[in-house]
Amino acid sequence: MTADKTIPVLRIFDYDKAIEFYVGWLGFKINFEHTFHEGAPRYIEVERDGILLHLSEHHGDGTPGTHVFVWCTGLKAFHSELINKPYKYNRPGLEETFYDAWCVTVNDPFNNRISFNEKMSGDKN
Repeated sequence: MTADKTIPVLRIFDYDKAIEFYVGWLGFKINFEHTFHEGAPRYIEVERDGILLHLSEHHGDGTPGTHVFVWCTGLKAFHSELINKPYKYNRPGLEETFYDAWCVTVNDPFNNRISFNEKMSGDKN
């Protein structure tokens, strides 16, 4: 077996809050949205810089409180982007970890967490 990609499915409960968080604040773009009919739960794919996430209002798709761990580069610039945007529910820090990486953890409105991590390159500044 060879895996092509992994896409976490995160449970959401409010479309507008999810879009405000993932698109408005984190800067993801919507690739697609699906509903079976008007008023049905939505299923959304969002993407940013090679990170794909599926957001689902469907019962049984994911569990609130899921934690997604992402390796990335450019984390300090991403952190600056986030703290300079007006979003009153998050103001993440840039943390030094025990595994020699920088980490920015954000919590979505549904108690899911995403930890963006970048390996330190010897310089801790």
